[in-house]
Amino acid sequence: MAQLTFREAIAHGLAQEMRRDPSVVMIGEDIGAAGGVFKGTVGLFEEFGPVRVRDTPISEQAILGAAMGAAMTGLRPVAEVMFSDFFAVCWDIVANEIAKSRYMTNGQVSFPLVIRSGNGGGLRFGAQHSQSVENWAMMVPGLKVVVPSNARDVIGLMAAAIRDPDPVIFLEAKALYPTKSEIPEGEILDTLGTATVPRSGADATLVALGAMVPRALAAAEELAEQGIDCTVVDVRSLVPLDTQTILREVSATGRMFTVEENPRLCGWGAELSSIVTEEAFYDLDGPIVRITTPHIPLPAADALEDLAIPSVERIVETVVKSMNS
Repeated sequence: MAQLTFREAIAHGLAQEMRRDPSVVMIGEDIGAAGGVFKGTVGLFEEFGPVRVRDTPISEQAILGAAMGAAMTGLRPVAEVMFSDFFAVCWDIVANEIAKSRYMTNGQVSFPLVIRSGNGGGLRFGAQHSQSVENWAMMVPGLKVVVPSNARDVIGLMAAAIRDPDPVIFLEAKALYPTKSEIPEGEILDTLGTATVPRSGADATLVALGAMVPRALAAAEELAEQGIDCTVVDVRSLVPLDTQTILREVSATGRMFTVEENPRLCGWGAELSSIVTEEAFYDLDGPIVRITTPHIPLPAADALEDLAIPSVERIVETVVKSMNS
């Protein structure tokens, strides 16, 4: 068993699928000889060559237009949009074309397409390069949305996304790129739409996604020292959503806290709160509490960015206050 960083796991997962299936190709800005601006594709150009790892100009519309055409004609492209903020530049192709065309052709054309993107804050890149856009993507019918929280899941979920017949938005938390995980030997393949439970407790359930999962786990350890034993659920996949695991874990503790990096308004936790209220209301012992980034453009200043994004300290304070009220 070896240790890989989150960014190394991206290249590992892509290489696993490219060796297995010659129809898997990559397209994006600086993903070739440069190894990606975040170094997530290091070594792939050297192993698979310029035909299967294609550098592009700075044009998100061109990248996704080419990837869409490639998927329609039998390839399995993995396209990179460098920063998830730039989905705004090519949202017509994503939301109106890629997401809808299989439905509009009555299944005659399939779209086995993955769109990777660096997502979220924590690196002081400012309001136009730090957004968490998972809630943008999950509201569009026809898109699957995956957000891994560790290097091992990057590989398994990447494999599942590439093998899926539908378009998948694969969001990589930029703050997690240097973090490490143990990686087992051999092929790693997960199933989309499955949450995991990295920590079990009796008193409250923290439901987290992406970069907020390690923060929720750290908060759970601090809460345990104060006598509050928390379960942590790693959502991993917003579409499809593993409601069974989430409902089971929330019902077991009677309390739910969502930990979300996205802005509060219309975040994924709001949808989850609606589902839990409808399906497990009588299992709740208190109100659902959402711990989120405020509905503001994310600041570039380090102290202000740290204040905006949910921190371990804020998670602990919120849970303690709610549980003791």
